[in-house]
Amino acid sequence: MGIERIVSTTVSENDTEEEVIEKSLRPLSFDEYIGQDRMKSNLKIAIDAVKKRKAEGDTDAPGATLDHILLYGPPGLGKTTMANVIAHEMNANLKITSGPAIERAGDLASILTNLQDGDVLFIDEIHRLRRTVEEVLYSAMEDFKLDITIGKGPAARSVRLDLPGFTVIGATTRTGSLAGPLRDRFGMLHRLEYYKEGEIEQIIARTANILNTRIEDDAVKLLATRSRRTPRIANRLVRRVRDYADVNGDGIIDTSIAKSALDLMEIDELGLDPADRNMLKLMEENYGDRPVGLNTIAALTGDEATTIEDYNEPYLLQIGFIERTPRGRRITAKAREHLKHSH
Repeated sequence: MGIERIVSTTVSENDTEEEVIEKSLRPLSFDEYIGQDRMKSNLKIAIDAVKKRKAEGDTDAPGATLDHILLYGPPGLGKTTMANVIAHEMNANLKITSGPAIERAGDLASILTNLQDGDVLFIDEIHRLRRTVEEVLYSAMEDFKLDITIGKGPAARSVRLDLPGFTVIGATTRTGSLAGPLRDRFGMLHRLEYYKEGEIEQIIARTANILNTRIEDDAVKLLATRSRRTPRIANRLVRRVRDYADVNGDGIIDTSIAKSALDLMEIDELGLDPADRNMLKLMEENYGDRPVGLNTIAALTGDEATTIEDYNEPYLLQIGFIERTPRGRRITAKAREHLKHSH
């Protein structure tokens, strides 16, 4: 899925302006973070307990460091944002990396030896860590020890270094791809759920306020219905509709401006864009109501199988447009009905 898709849940590393805006919109506290109430309640208790132990001077006892946390769920729901909030609530430094970026065990060793006591290490796409890197991470997470080998051949020797107490926050869209031993080392596992429409409305109103853009209540509701119940997409839509309002109106986002902008982007009333509709149409035209394999769908659409599985499929499953069967994915009657009425 290319970054040009408005409803894409990916973030482009090259698009620095987008990243700057994304960061400015991110909440820094639990009070500012909208939605995911059950997860917030559990994390707040854990953080308050650690803070209390530290305040009492019990810094060497088990539990003086916040337990490792695994955040999982579809992309765009706020895993990175939650890592920022946790670090801020802990008054801790946040170090950010990703599974693919840590190519060798030495890369991880370098990151770990530069951590300070109480730091939070956020590893995005943690399921993509190499096995050799994972094995180094096991003892680091469990015992705060780093086992490294110095030298090669007969002269090689193993050295065990002490690490400061730190917290790993792992984020993944695929818990099934995570190695069992790694998953077991996380004391807290939290799934991020799709947001309720009312929560998305709050996020849209907050984003417009931060961007100094006036938005009418009806326009907020309209954008919320097209946001795929995903904050990252909601924020992106607000920015694109704001641009449209600045060029084609007086900068105020009302229902008429919002609808015109969404029509221009070809995002329908359920938040589906041309790529989603194209995928569903190809499945219907070529296979009817028969199951079709993921790789076949990828070949039909020209997308990668992982793209479909990570970005298209979760939302389409959520709204009941496709279903998974042992023999593949199948388009539903609900989706066929929607396609009839879409342009």
